[in-house]
Amino acid sequence: MATRDDLRRIALALPETTTDNDGFSYSVAGKAIVWTWLERVHPKKARIPNPDVIAVRIADESEKELLIEMNGSVFFTEPHYHGYPAILVRLPAIDTGMLETLVGNAWRLRAPKALLAKADAGEERD
Repeated sequence: MATRDDLRRIALALPETTTDNDGFSYSVAGKAIVWTWLERVHPKKARIPNPDVIAVRIADESEKELLIEMNGSVFFTEPHYHGYPAILVRLPAIDTGMLETLVGNAWRLRAPKALLAKADAGEERD
């Protein structure tokens, strides 16, 4: 079971990752990688943050379908995200290892090439 504290620790461990003041979203180079899901609780009313669910940037729709097929109790989507490369994740249902992989992959998708090269060079020295 992952928590918001786990998410914060994982996201901010990635090079040059920043968070907003509320800790609801994480970005690299101004590009979002993870954010709190804004749920539409009542039709025609504003969406509200659901702290138990995050949206994570992914490569494409096929990855989204694969993750949902792999474990529908952890991963899901909604019409708002149709055609958008992000997957919704229930934090209480995901283990921290999988969360770390997802967030790391999201970071790699959004990080500038120079930052990726720098990070990869650092990994090779370890």
